Amino acid sequence: MKKVFLIFANEDAWRVNRLLPSLDSPEYELEFYDGPLDMDIEAPGSEAVKQTIGEKVVKCGIAVCLISESASRSKWVDLQLRKNLNKGNRIIAMAVKGVESAVLPELVRQENLTFYPWDPARLKKMIGEEEGGIFDNSPK
Repeated sequence: MKKVFLIFANEDAWRVNRLLPSLDSPEYELEFYDGPLDMDIEAPGSEAVKQTIGEKVVKCGIAVCLISESASRSKWVDLQLRKNLNKGNRIIAMAVKGVESAVLPELVRQENLTFYPWDPARLKKMIGEEEGGIFDNSPK
């Protein structure tokens, strides 16, 4: 079964929790860091969090970055994107429900990923597709 790693800003955890039922599928399993990411990324104790995130990323082949107004300011979002890039996971950038525009995280901009509006049906279809290389930046 495919495993998909969800990336989102700590400030959006409440939004993402509401969206999880619409992302559920028998075709894949969702993984994400389910603890708070409100500590400084360089704080004592952050290494254990980084290791846990890394262990989850290694199990996945696809990452979905759920983008809001907070995502580009989150060093934790950057770290999770970088770990997925380093592992070679396909990355899909999609808005969180209700977000029409946002400043994109640096890696999303650098890699010229397509920023998709919120569309759970489209996301499920994209996750199910095998092609797309590391970055899914081609319109579907």
